[in-house]
Amino acid sequence: MKKLILAAITLTTAGSIFAQGTVSFINRLAGTGTTHVYSGPTARTGNGASDIPAGATDWTGYTLIGTVGGLTASTTFTTLIGAPGSGAAESSMLASTTPPTTFRTGAAAGNIVATTDTFANILPDAAAGTFEMVVWDNSTGLYPTWTQASVAIANKLIMGGASAPFTLSAIGGAVNTPPNTVSSIAGQGLQSFAIGQIPEPTTVALAGLGAAALLIFRRRK
Repeated sequence: MKKLILAAITLTTAGSIFAQGTVSFINRLAGTGTTHVYSGPTARTGNGASDIPAGATDWTGYTLIGTVGGLTASTTFTTLIGAPGSGAAESSMLASTTPPTTFRTGAAAGNIVATTDTFANILPDAAAGTFEMVVWDNSTGLYPTWTQASVAIANKLIMGGASAPFTLSAIGGAVNTPPNTVSSIAGQGLQSFAIGQIPEPTTVALAGLGAAALLIFRRRK
C-alpha cells in the first residue's frame, strides 16, 4: 500500500513539473471574433470593417494571406510566442512548443487552421500571459520553426512579422479551458495585422549608392 501511495505521489510530482499552459490559437471563431492577417507594403495593425468586432483600419492595398497573388496558405507558417504575466516584454517571449500551423483559403483567407498552443514557460492555470502571433513565409522549406525564421526575417531573407502584443487571462490547464486568442470586446485579444514586404534589391542598392555618394561628397568638402 505504501509503495502505491509513493508511486502516486511521484507521478503527480512529475506531471506538475512537465505541465504546461495552453491557449486556443484561432482567429476566426463564430460568436466570438474574427481577425485577418495580410501582406502588404508595410507592417500595420488594427481591425477593419470586415473584422469582428469591426474597427476603423483601412486595409486597401493589402492582400489576405491565402488569396491569389498573396502568400500561399499552405507554406505560410504561424505560431504564438508568449510569456507569463500581463504586459510582458517581447524579449521574454518564447515560441509555443506546438508545431506551427498554416492558413486557410477562399472565404477563410487570412484565417488560420486552428490549433491549441502549449507553452513550456507558462504554468497551467496561470492568471495571465502576454502573447504575439508571429507569421513567416516558409515557401522554401528552410524555416520550419520560429527560431529559424526570426533570424531570416531580421536579415531580410524572408517575409514575416508579428501582431501587436495582447494579454489573455485564465491560461488553460487542469482547471481552466484554454482561452481563445480572439475576443468579442473591441481592443482586446488578437487584432488584425499585416507583415511588410521585403525591400526590393533595386531599392536596397539605390539606398546603398545614395549613402556612398553622400559619404564621398562630405569627404570632398
